[in-house]
Amino acid sequence: MKLYFSPGACSLSPHIVLREAGLKFDLEQVDLKAKKTKSGEDFWKVNPKGYVPSLKLDDGSVLTEGPAIVQYIADQKPETKLAPAPGSKERYKLQEWLNFISTELHKGFSPLFSPDTPDAYKPIVIDKLVKRFTYIDSALAGKQFVMGDNFTPADAYLFTICQWASHMKIPLDTLGNLKAWRERVAARPAVKAALQAEAEARKAA
Repeated sequence: MKLYFSPGACSLSPHIVLREAGLKFDLEQVDLKAKKTKSGEDFWKVNPKGYVPSLKLDDGSVLTEGPAIVQYIADQKPETKLAPAPGSKERYKLQEWLNFISTELHKGFSPLFSPDTPDAYKPIVIDKLVKRFTYIDSALAGKQFVMGDNFTPADAYLFTICQWASHMKIPLDTLGNLKAWRERVAARPAVKAALQAEAEARKAA
């Protein structure tokens, strides 16, 4: 498998899950402005949507959209229990979390990344995001991870978005459950390895 990624982008989520699953994979860095990969591929031909993550499977087909990719990865190694069994109630809870993170957090950051967003609108965006993070903080009470005792793709995705929150200096320090959860996730070997690999890729770009 090959993961097309951009350092610090939402592709960090499947990058973490690939390492958590212990799967063999290649990384292909993408210049999202030029739509070119580091090896010279036209990224539009890899993913006509033009954004990461994209996962090229061993049969040459390409899977896109982060929530779908991380579930696919988890299902390749069911013994890791990264994701609940397909069809189980817990699996639908995972999908619920992935959808919430995707629509209410991930896309909620879009105005902050756009140079066209008026400065006067940004505090409104940040306030809405803080409310969403506050909800997550309450949902994490008494839990090790988003789904309970087991690390899942929802944790990888949420951790990625929290990285953005730090970069954008969104005030989350008062959210104790979220802060403790983030420290637990950051300490995981797979997460450390993914962050290190992406930091090195950024330096080499």
